[in-house]
Amino acid sequence: MTRVHHTGYLVKHLEKSRGSFLSLDFRALGEPVYDEYRDVDILFLEKDGYTVELVCPRSDASVVAGLMKTHRNAPYHLCLETDDLDGELKRLEKSGFMRMEEPSPAPALGGRRVCYLMSPWMGMVELLERG
Repeated sequence: MTRVHHTGYLVKHLEKSRGSFLSLDFRALGEPVYDEYRDVDILFLEKDGYTVELVCPRSDASVVAGLMKTHRNAPYHLCLETDDLDGELKRLEKSGFMRMEEPSPAPALGGRRVCYLMSPWMGMVELLERG
């Protein structure tokens, strides 16, 4: 079983984007975290039980740098939390989702494993192992 954890927003400028979300009465859930594996800065914000993850590439080598060309400052993935990451991966792959990477730790989420998948009909999904 899965539940929605957050929506990921790709942003060009983390601090300017944080300011815009704060103006909408979101609150930051901590400080920005650098994810060295993906070469991105990440900040979680929340409002009314809804969580967003700001994802800002640090360089052209970032795994999301290419997405900036088509998804400037926009939502680009839905994160689902699951008790059984490996089982959910197999289930989604059988449903037509394509795995984009192997599961790996996410520093901004306490080192819990994540894995990204792509659906040609809905876009990117991140699976997060429940901690």
